[in-house]
Amino acid sequence: MHKQRNYDVVIIGSGIVGLAHAYHAYRRGLTVAVVDHADTVVGASVQNFGHACITAQSGDALSYARAGREHWLNLSGQAEFWSSESGTHCVARHDDELAVLQQFADLRGPEQAKLLDRDQILERLPISPDGVTGGLFMPDDLQVDPRTAAPSIVRWLEGCGVDFHWRTAATAFDPGVVHTSRGELYADNIFVTVNYDIDRLFPEYAERGGLLRCRLHMMRARIELPVPLPTPLFTGWSLLRYSGFEGLPAVADVASRLGEEHPNYLALDLHQMYTPQPDGSILIGDTHIREISSSPFQSEAGFDTLVTEAKAMFDVERIEVTERWQGIYSSAPDSEFLLVEPIPGIHVVTVTTGIGMTTSMGLAESSLTTALEQHTTTPIGVDA
Repeated sequence: MHKQRNYDVVIIGSGIVGLAHAYHAYRRGLTVAVVDHADTVVGASVQNFGHACITAQSGDALSYARAGREHWLNLSGQAEFWSSESGTHCVARHDDELAVLQQFADLRGPEQAKLLDRDQILERLPISPDGVTGGLFMPDDLQVDPRTAAPSIVRWLEGCGVDFHWRTAATAFDPGVVHTSRGELYADNIFVTVNYDIDRLFPEYAERGGLLRCRLHMMRARIELPVPLPTPLFTGWSLLRYSGFEGLPAVADVASRLGEEHPNYLALDLHQMYTPQPDGSILIGDTHIREISSSPFQSEAGFDTLVTEAKAMFDVERIEVTERWQGIYSSAPDSEFLLVEPIPGIHVVTVTTGIGMTTSMGLAESSLTTALEQHTTTPIGVDA
């Protein structure tokens, strides 16, 4: 099918941030094209937990996450992919972890963060009771199937008239135009949402922001449990990962103790979490190694750690690992987003930590709104 060359919005990258921009532009009645060098959705948008971890964010990330919640649910119905308003549990296995959860619950209130005692958390979760001191439930969090959500959104958007230019590389940009390997596309606003590959299109901004590629150990497993794990499960390691917990007085105690008890886990930058899937399997992760160029080689130590801790968490002798993979996403020090306009009308929108699924819908809505308010020039091009 012959596609047009002039659009209101062109998006480079078919990951979840790019698809969220396409979704919001379509909802506004704009003409939209998505350009991607691959032939389908690949990368971080299908390699993740599928967990919209809304409550544990702070600042702009929390605002984006909250704003995006209704859009995830709306898209799940329209694009027909699995979602669940599951919420998230966090288990405390030490008094200092429980102190963090108490401080967080006091800050957010019971509607966002419900503190649970030892008996309550053990009643809810099929986990080992060893060392458990209590827990927390965050009811606003969502789940989607990471393997089907983004591809389903693509199919739905295509059915709504959004053009997808697959196997097409963006090579250069000028105001109102993106030069691609298949010719020029013209638009008032062009959004570059290519995650870690931003260093290949606008390397100076990637270097300035300290962007790296963060690679992860992740796996899918089947675990024989007395009852299914009902929600994503956070642990004490999670308290060191999310901005919503940063700055709470007890976090330093948790970090110090875990570092002393598990220096090898600290070296892996472990985040011990478990996310149940609709087919009964559990996604287990993850570790974090940050590099400019990701090494293709992955140590077995990370997978051994994930298996060992899963056995201990669920008090089982074995787990059946069905898949393992190396996830990769963009990472930057002291920053969660890279939002720049290197050329008038060319908007770089990159999530620089592992919260792309969580923040994408709200981030794109904000990004698109800001761009449309600022740029109304009509590009020079040839209509199809």
